[in-house]
Amino acid sequence: MPDASTWDWNPGKREVQDVGSWSDKFEWVEEFHASPDGEKVGAVVKTGEMEFTSCVNGEAWDEKFDRVFYSRFSPDGRLTGIAQSEGEWTLCVDGQNWPEMYGYIWDTKFGPDGSIICAVQQDMEYGMGVDGVLWEKFYENANNFSVAPDGKNTAAAVQVASTPQADIDLFQKGLYSVAVNGEAWDTVFMNCYTPVFDAESKRVACQVRRTLYDYTIAVDGKIWQREFQCVWDPCFNPVTGVVAAPVRLGGAWTMAQDGEVAWGKTFAQCWHQQFSADGNNLWAIVAPSFGKFTVAKNGDAWSVVSPVVVDLAVSPDGNRAAALGKDGYDYSVIVDGNRWSGSFAMAWKPVFSPDSSHVAAKVEKNGSFTVVLDGKPYSEEFDQCFEPVFSPCSQKVLIPAIKDGKFQRIVANVSDF
Repeated sequence: MPDASTWDWNPGKREVQDVGSWSDKFEWVEEFHASPDGEKVGAVVKTGEMEFTSCVNGEAWDEKFDRVFYSRFSPDGRLTGIAQSEGEWTLCVDGQNWPEMYGYIWDTKFGPDGSIICAVQQDMEYGMGVDGVLWEKFYENANNFSVAPDGKNTAAAVQVASTPQADIDLFQKGLYSVAVNGEAWDTVFMNCYTPVFDAESKRVACQVRRTLYDYTIAVDGKIWQREFQCVWDPCFNPVTGVVAAPVRLGGAWTMAQDGEVAWGKTFAQCWHQQFSADGNNLWAIVAPSFGKFTVAKNGDAWSVVSPVVVDLAVSPDGNRAAALGKDGYDYSVIVDGNRWSGSFAMAWKPVFSPDSSHVAAKVEKNGSFTVVLDGKPYSEEFDQCFEPVFSPCSQKVLIPAIKDGKFQRIVANVSDF
């Protein structure tokens, strides 16, 4: 991962690029993105008739394509884009293509070591590629692609055998498994969903559907010794390795760990759980009653509710959490069980400072964007801004933003809000 302590954290505003002038050089410009350190801005640009490429800080890539989309900066500041040429696709990284062209490529992900991972379709079979090196074995169906914390190991739910259309008997016997680095487990299930790795990038857990009516969790191919009416995505405790998953029993949802019910309370819904880094707290989005969602810590729910709650964020120390509430068309930010004043047309996942003392979120209101920190908006609004980043000391906030055609890099003190 990039060392944020090496970034420029001097407070103030600095213009990085006059992106408004790009329209003089290109037929059109779209999909602006900012690098994590705010020193680069990239976009897809049209350079001629059916001719596209990407531009970073005003410099276009040499190679041109029939189409470029899904631009993303890697954590170390390289711009990636999925590019099409003559009907085939590849991933272009800072202007350099992966070594081959593919039937299709999508869902770019990044590893902490700088690895870049994509889902790949080649000759109507599906798998994954890491830095252009594909799985040795592809499958006629693969989905729910997952990357390990080390950025080297990958997994997906895969179909391990062909089935004639409408062959329900064969489907019910089981056709799906999980492939890790392209190698499928020996066990097969009616369905598999959402494989996830443990903190050491070695073990894999996933949801499995054993019959038309029974669900459970499988870990490295071995199922829990208990079945449920339904289950959601599992996750590993980063310290103990215990697997937790929301489960439905008797028409209500609760949390189970290693096959046993772990919370004494039940909910109308329970999902998106997340362990704290020390493994001591398990947070989740829950619905104490139908249509009323909030956040729970170890099964104890906040009192504030919204019809929709999304984007749960847990503080680095594991003792605080934040999420977004949605009531009708309005978004709000909820932190530690309290809703910040004001509502927004859109809000993005909250971000905690490294010392867990501050929370910031990018928001949109009346067509303008800004950052709200601890409930207080920044003094300036922008035509576009990107997610804020706290300094390692937690006392400054980086706000990359575009206003009046200028891409700016702003470092604000927490006290400026």
